[in-house]
Amino acid sequence: MTHMIKRTFAMIFLAIFGSVLLYNCEPDPDSLGEQLFVDDAAQGKEQLFDVTAFNIINNDSIKSDATQLAAAVLGAFKEDQFGMQKASYITQVRLPSYNPDFGTNAKVDSVVLVIKYPQNTYAADSLTTITDENYIYPEGSIPAKKEIKSYPILDKFGKAKKTLTINVNEVTDFLRSPTDSVKSNAVFAYNSTVLGTKVFNGKVSTVTITKDSDNSELFTTPTPGIRIQLDNAKTLFQEKIIDKKGKPELMDASNFIRHFRGLRISVQEEDGYLFQFLPTNVDLIMYYKNDKVENGTTTRPQTAYTFNLGNGNTHIGQYQYDRTGSPLQTASSTLGNRETGDKKLYAQGMGGPSIGVKIPDSEIKKLKTLYQNDKAAIISAKIRIYTDDSAWDNKYKKPNSFTFLQKDKETASSPVKTTFTTDLTTLAGAPGYAMYKTFNLDKNPAYYEFTVTKSLKDLVETGVSNEFKYYRIDLGGFLNNSDNTGFLGTKYTARSFSRDRAVFVGSDAGNANQIKLRVTYGTK
Repeated sequence: MTHMIKRTFAMIFLAIFGSVLLYNCEPDPDSLGEQLFVDDAAQGKEQLFDVTAFNIINNDSIKSDATQLAAAVLGAFKEDQFGMQKASYITQVRLPSYNPDFGTNAKVDSVVLVIKYPQNTYAADSLTTITDENYIYPEGSIPAKKEIKSYPILDKFGKAKKTLTINVNEVTDFLRSPTDSVKSNAVFAYNSTVLGTKVFNGKVSTVTITKDSDNSELFTTPTPGIRIQLDNAKTLFQEKIIDKKGKPELMDASNFIRHFRGLRISVQEEDGYLFQFLPTNVDLIMYYKNDKVENGTTTRPQTAYTFNLGNGNTHIGQYQYDRTGSPLQTASSTLGNRETGDKKLYAQGMGGPSIGVKIPDSEIKKLKTLYQNDKAAIISAKIRIYTDDSAWDNKYKKPNSFTFLQKDKETASSPVKTTFTTDLTTLAGAPGYAMYKTFNLDKNPAYYEFTVTKSLKDLVETGVSNEFKYYRIDLGGFLNNSDNTGFLGTKYTARSFSRDRAVFVGSDAGNANQIKLRVTYGTK
């Protein structure tokens, strides 16, 4: 799982979601129908058919617990179509080992939270360096040189030039088990006293302090990160950690996570940008001194004690929305029409709306007539969807990562079944197959094509029922399994931490870019 999470996080920052299933190229026949072109046996003809496209309102809520949260999101971003979105992060804290011995007369010096950024998540070629040649290292008042190297993080979604104020607070609610299901709009109480704050300018830094006398290293942070000094945490950690030495609260994990329940990381602002980090790349370090007696002399050396914030802890993404005055809010009372469709389609990750697409029975009937009367065989079938060139005319990154699932049920009263499309389960890895393709992501409008060749052939040529069948499109790709040989499953996606959003053209007959089913068929 750790390998999968790290790989997923790298893919997020490099924007290469989709692996071999995503291509940016011109349409071509699927391998399912390419045999019809052998020796010019058939001439392909493309015909467009209507689909019913509708919004799926998710009530701004999604599962965002540790089983889903491969990446954490922090920040706030407000734009014209969807309104304001704000993301906070909650994490449990555990001891690296239990019943710790902090020595004699131990006192906390300082506490620091560090969000580390691995290679390829920051712009290494945009280095800025600040050097203080007259720095005095506080431990022993040693003359030294302090060098801070800063790098911009690569992946900021929103108004990237703004600064954000990051706050850290103590959580006061019990966070339960990492496997417990938690929704992103769940409320967890926290102490209003801010333990520490940091003005974040979008850059991560390393710090190196070297002694003037011999140039030896006194302190270093080799991995760039966001270092937040928790100035108001000394008393809390003295009382809850150091002073509890030998007490039941520090004897095992079960007691400790009820004693010290966790940390909340948030931003003060309501607008700016959203950025990501890996939950397992967060360190909480307590620096303390204790008495050490050697040869009759007592000294008080400093010790760094690092808590466990990684795997095994509960991690929760907390998302807030303010849609006031946005087109999405204005239209929300009429969205989700599954009979005639919606003219505009809103898609947003992290609990925002999704898109549903239904192929009407009337269009299936037309295709069946072609198949039966003209011996027309489906060679390729794609659902093409355009971004709205007026509502989504902006400089924000166009989405390039999706999940595409098939929804169905046996009877009207049966539960809805969610499955991979039959195209994915049948054709994945076949030449020419792609779950979806992207076009013109740097232009307005961009458009996307989702493959439904096999599932459409099933409806037209084999009589599979279409009564309750529809497709669901979400932002954020499927997560790969640990050995990268396939997907973890339909429930494991990047949707819970995807910051993407866009407005698309739906079932709007007056728009030249109306969503359509594009079928290429051939006749002998």
